[in-house]
Order: sequence, then C-alpha cells, then structure tokens
Amino acid sequence: MTTQHAKPIEILLVEDNPGDVRLTRESLHDARVHNNMIVAGDGVEAMACLRREGQYANARRPDLILLDLNLPCMNGFEVLDAIKEDPDLKRIPVVVLTTSQAEQDIIRSYNLYANAYVNKPVDLEQFIKVIKSIEGFWLEIVKLPNGKHN
Repeated sequence: MTTQHAKPIEILLVEDNPGDVRLTRESLHDARVHNNMIVAGDGVEAMACLRREGQYANARRPDLILLDLNLPCMNGFEVLDAIKEDPDLKRIPVVVLTTSQAEQDIIRSYNLYANAYVNKPVDLEQFIKVIKSIEGFWLEIVKLPNGKHN
C-alpha cells in the first residue's frame, strides 16, 4: 500500500522505547508512507508538541497520533484525556498502540475517546504488519480533517 497524499502525512509518535520508534519509522518507510514524524518520548513532551510550546513552537499539527500508554512523566491515559478535552486537539485521531491487552485499559482508552486500540506485537514481522495496517486504514481509507481548521 502506498499513500495517495500529495503532501506528507504528519504523525506524532508518542513512544519512550527507542526500539519501537525505530521499528515504526522503518515500517512506515518500507510501506512507502510519505510522512513527517515527530517523536515525543513522554506525555509532557507530547502535549508541548501538540500545544506548540517551547522547542515545538513551529511544529505542524499532526494528522494522526500513535500513542503508547506506558509513558514516563504523564501516562498515555493522561495524554489521551488532555487531547480529547482540548477543543483545538480533540479531532486529531488517536490510535493507542500498546503492549497492554488488559480489558480495563481497552475500556478506559475508548472511554477517553481513543479512535482505535491496537496491541503492539513483540514479534518483528507482526509489528511491521500492524504498522502497515494502521497506515493502510488511517492514511488511505479514512478521510482525515484538514489540520488548518481546528
């Protein structure tokens, strides 16, 4: 699958595991997804990016957020809640991408208005398959709002 976007898709990856960051980048590259990815290593950094604070003053608004739940400083649930409570951010689709398979985490994520909950496989081939599936659905099939109209 290759994305049909003329301009690169803006992705915010909120992930503290450098190995998962690398795998996500490689998977999107292998799938030929034309993207600009910003990586936030914790929830506080993610919110600074989304609110265009400090070093992120000139950051572009992401078209899609890939959010891990197990983060330092501010966990994924807190980030998700902050995003969906903010009128300027709440329309940005958030895909929870986590190793947790706990039913209470799934329910809590959807109660906080996550757009999707995806288990992050530990197997490399399955991880790549999951990232390509996310790319295929969110970047090719779904019509995303234009980031200019917040």
